Amino acid sequence: MINDNSIGRRLFHIINYTILIIISLLCILPFINLLAVSFSSSAAVSAGSVTFWPVEFTTKAYEFALSGGAFYSSLWVAVKRTLLGTLVNLVLIVLTAYPLAKTKQKLMGRNVYMGFFIVTMLFNGGLIPTYLVVVKMGLIDSIWSLILPGALPVFSMVILMNFIRGLPEEIEESAIIDGAGPLQVLVRILLPLLKPALATVGLFSIVAHWNSWFDGIIYMNNPANYPLQSYLQTLLQSFEQIMLKSGSDYTQLLSMMNARTGRAAQMFLGAIPILLVYPFLQKYFTKGLVLGSVKG
Repeated sequence: MINDNSIGRRLFHIINYTILIIISLLCILPFINLLAVSFSSSAAVSAGSVTFWPVEFTTKAYEFALSGGAFYSSLWVAVKRTLLGTLVNLVLIVLTAYPLAKTKQKLMGRNVYMGFFIVTMLFNGGLIPTYLVVVKMGLIDSIWSLILPGALPVFSMVILMNFIRGLPEEIEESAIIDGAGPLQVLVRILLPLLKPALATVGLFSIVAHWNSWFDGIIYMNNPANYPLQSYLQTLLQSFEQIMLKSGSDYTQLLSMMNARTGRAAQMFLGAIPILLVYPFLQKYFTKGLVLGSVKG
């Protein structure tokens, strides 16, 4: 029996907590610095005097970031893409993971199907063939071009499949004896039990859709259709030119903010929605991830 009051055990806890605190600070402090920079003046940032607290507090960077309709329109596109894309991901993940969770005796060709999906985790068709497929399907400048190419995240499907395989088989067998069909078993019996795993893979999909920017630039010819991260990426690359094109007095604007403060404000605004969603799913995250990785 382990003695929690022993010197070695206490030393272990001290070292463990110290390492965790250091790792946490390494993750949090850059974000705090980014927030401080976004609320600091141009001169203070250029002088390098901003650390973890704003210097010469100003909200000019946020006023500039939120001015006009480009930010709000791209935010709406990102919200639609995240909600619709996550819904499509979850539906296909569930419909794929449920039959593949069966043994090869119950599902003929199960290993063949599983091998097919595993190959797609290691290889893909490449950027140009994928783009040509999207063009031939007429999805350019459509929100579906951001959703359909990655409609089934295979890694998330494997997590949910292993979670289902970890459930007692007697649950499904008793439902079948009572006259329930496969769809009824899935909807009425399994889905309520899959909440931790669904929250986990759902969080994966939310973060992936929200942070994705490259596909928006590729598949959207009209900048008005850019999702938020694609808009922010173009803004970060040409911030000075956008400031010059703004209707404000450039000299006065430059005295209050520069490219670094503006970029910090844009990145912080882009991270806020994920920061708001994550606490609600965190309690399911660890349980769903661990239980979904017990069996291979």
